[in-house]
Formats: sequence, C-alpha cells, structure tokens
Amino acid sequence: MTNKERYIEWAAQQEYMPIFLKPWWMDAVCAGKEWDVLLAEDENGNILGALPYLIRKRAWYRYILMPQLTQVGGIWVDAATTADRFKIAEVCRNLSEQLTELNLAYYYQQYMPNSLCVDAMRALGFKVKERVTYRVDNLSDLDALIDSFSKNKKRQLQKALSLHAERNMSVEDFYRFHSHCMSERRRSMIYTREFLLVLERKAKRLDQCQVLSIHNADGQPYAAAFLVWDKKYMYYLLPALDYAFNDSGAGALLVLEAMKLAREKHVQFDFEGSMDRGIARHYKQFGSTPVTYYSVEKYYKPLFCLAIWFQKLREWRIRR
Repeated sequence: MTNKERYIEWAAQQEYMPIFLKPWWMDAVCAGKEWDVLLAEDENGNILGALPYLIRKRAWYRYILMPQLTQVGGIWVDAATTADRFKIAEVCRNLSEQLTELNLAYYYQQYMPNSLCVDAMRALGFKVKERVTYRVDNLSDLDALIDSFSKNKKRQLQKALSLHAERNMSVEDFYRFHSHCMSERRRSMIYTREFLLVLERKAKRLDQCQVLSIHNADGQPYAAAFLVWDKKYMYYLLPALDYAFNDSGAGALLVLEAMKLAREKHVQFDFEGSMDRGIARHYKQFGSTPVTYYSVEKYYKPLFCLAIWFQKLREWRIRR
C-alpha cells in the first residue's frame, strides 16, 4: 500500500481535518500535477502525522509550494498525538528529515491557525511568518450579526434591497462571470475553467460547495461567489464583483447571504484570508475577527531564492 493510499484511509478516520488537507481536495487542486504525502509513524506502524505536498519542478530544481486556492496545508497530527508536545516535536523532526531526502530546492507551506507544529518547525530551522485570515464565529443571531457590520456596510445593504440572491448559478456561468469581472479590471484569472470544473465536481459529490449570486430584477448578475466548507468552516473561496455595479450594495449582500448559508450548514465563516490591506479592511467591516495562521519555508538551495522571488513578483502582478 502506498503512502497516499494509507493517507486516504487515515484521513477518513480523523474527527476533524480541514478541507484543504483532504485527499480528494489534493486530487482536485493538483489535477495533472504530482502530489504525494509523507508519513510519520510510531514503532508499531501507526500513523502519528502526515504532510501532504505538491511537488513542482523547474529546470533541475524540485520544490514544494501550496496548490492553487488552498489556504492551509503542512503537517497534520493525529488527535491522540496533540496532547504530547514531545511527540509533536518528534513527528516534525521525522517529517523534516523526510523532506530533506526529497532533494528539494525549496519548501513552502501554510499551516493552519493554532497549529502545534509551527514552533517545532521553527526550532528545526524553518522560517515562520504570520499571515492573517478573518473569521466570524458566531452566526446564531442574524440581527446581532448585521448590527456588528460597519455603518458603511449597513448602508450598502440598504442600497441592495432591490436585489436578490440565488443559489442556482452553474459553475460554468460563474467562471464566465468571474472572467468578465477580471477583464473589466484588466486582470488575469488565477485559475482555469477546467481547474474549477474538477474542483466543483469533487466537492459537489460531498455536498461541500455552492455558488451564490446576486442579481437585479432583470436577472443580471452583479456579484457571485464560489464557497466551500468542511465540518467547522465555510470559506469565501472565490468572490467576484462586477465593478460597473460597485455602488449597488451587491458585494455586501453577497457576504451576508454567504454567512446565512454558513449558518444553515452549522459552520463558522472564514473570509479565506488576505494580506492585502484594502481587502482586509473590507473584511473587517463585517464584524470579523483577525486570526493568525503561518507560512513555513526553507531554502535548501540558496540560488533558488531568486527564482522564487521572480515567481512571487509575477503572481503579485497578476493579482493586482
């Protein structure tokens, strides 16, 4: 049995594992690419922790990066192990040694909030940086939720009274709408139609995704979002807003409707993070709380640092 096959069985036994670490998610977002998993075991062969990863190649370099649209990854430790910090350190040391054996030029993954592995990885020589996502944990009282919105967002909701929300936009229509919104802003799409179709198909089988859209009375879409969720959180994965209707309040209504859906699913709401100050300011106005998660990286071949810098610069220009 391969590591990946064992990981599929082990992941199914975890009481809670974020959607981004699930084997089916890795299959979807790494379609056509090479992903695998490292396993840390005890003396009896029981899995204590795992590190799923996407291998990328450039020239003669091999390196690990986060897959597209994947907020967190890194090491996931079995619940029975989390109570023992010594075991956590041993799991991280074991997996770090296995990473070295992969002959990598570079390693980069983002670890979930409250990950007990971050300090252990820092102690092993990995560079750790804080990142921020924004969450709304209490969705039980919608009136109280709306009351926590900023005055600006409340005004936008008033403007949106003539608009309505729908849950029947196809993923194909969503992709076309998102492409239109990006082209209007002279920006490139960060994912392909085929990528989204694969992700939607796999998530839909498990009832873990939904397209929400906001329309005017004539049925014209003003805003839309592709949402995914697991047992704890709904993620605002791909929002799209037609800036020709930026003053319509559609963006605020879209967020409110997404939160309503999260409430129906009995999960909390995660804006899926942003290190962009403007986007972060937007998310804060919905009564959200900043939550820290972490990037963990290591250069095994220092010259590769320059190649990564150029790639990050390119991605930054695409997002602008």
